[in-house]
Amino acid sequence: MIASVASGRILRSRLAPSPTGAQHLGNARTFVICWLYTRCQEGELLLRIEDLDTPRTKSWANQQAIDDLKWLGIDWDATAPLQSLRNSDYQEVLDALKQKQQVYPCTCSRSQIEACSSAPHESYLDGVVYSGQCTDRSAQDSERLDAQGLRYAWRFRMPQSLMTWHDELLGPQSLDAKRLLGDFIIARNYGPAAYQLAVTVDDHAQGITLVLRGDDLVYSTYRQLAIYSAMNWPSPSWMHVPLVVGPDGKRLAKRHGDTRLAEFRAKGFKPQQILGSIAQSLSLTNSDAPLSASDLLSIAKESPYWWEKIPKDPWVFDSPGLIPPN
Repeated sequence: MIASVASGRILRSRLAPSPTGAQHLGNARTFVICWLYTRCQEGELLLRIEDLDTPRTKSWANQQAIDDLKWLGIDWDATAPLQSLRNSDYQEVLDALKQKQQVYPCTCSRSQIEACSSAPHESYLDGVVYSGQCTDRSAQDSERLDAQGLRYAWRFRMPQSLMTWHDELLGPQSLDAKRLLGDFIIARNYGPAAYQLAVTVDDHAQGITLVLRGDDLVYSTYRQLAIYSAMNWPSPSWMHVPLVVGPDGKRLAKRHGDTRLAEFRAKGFKPQQILGSIAQSLSLTNSDAPLSASDLLSIAKESPYWWEKIPKDPWVFDSPGLIPPN
């Protein structure tokens, strides 16, 4: 049982689709795992549409994400406000971090950062590591930059120590995050809050005790834990599940065919077909025979600690059980 439950906190997790495009099979698998885990633990599940990526946000994607979840048979207990409506809350926390000198204004462009980086691109764990050209600035230096009409980003100062935490699926995690990930952007003076700040503020404000998401966000956990620590907030538990990849071992893309849930619906597929394949991928069943959401939940409830059996490797999807309808 996860630490948040063991310590007496009510388990509360969230489904957090981003409306930057259609939800695909990989999103569905993560949503199903989160739903199953939460329902098996009799916890609460929140739906939160993370719509802060303004340039890429699609106007139709909010409702389509909801339709996709309902089609699969996934339900939730409450709906959070859109992130785009919570900018004042993010600003309040940003101001607090300024007072603590946990952030500083950075005027470096991406090309400048890449030029100053001594590491080859293939050695980056999660993007280009910021080399610290602006790290000697204080938060108050932003006043001078504002007066000059300059654009800048607010970077968070990562701790100068080894960071450790526990993942409920992957086990103990540790990293010298300052050296290997670097200080990261949490906001800009010309736009909304960045993902790392917004999601951390939301998870804290909405009482999230378990963050369950794809393992492509493992390194984000270090960044978010640093914000939790700076704000003296209790952190949630974490579980990162493997992604879905194509037969070539690469993340699902158009070259693997159309795996959007909306496309499956449009072609007449049944959600039971999707859920059956997902159940087999989680080692909950021995075959990909179609299953309803309620049947899948019943199977999970009869399999104590089923999540510990989830394969640690990515799920290679090649559509064996998804036969197009007649």
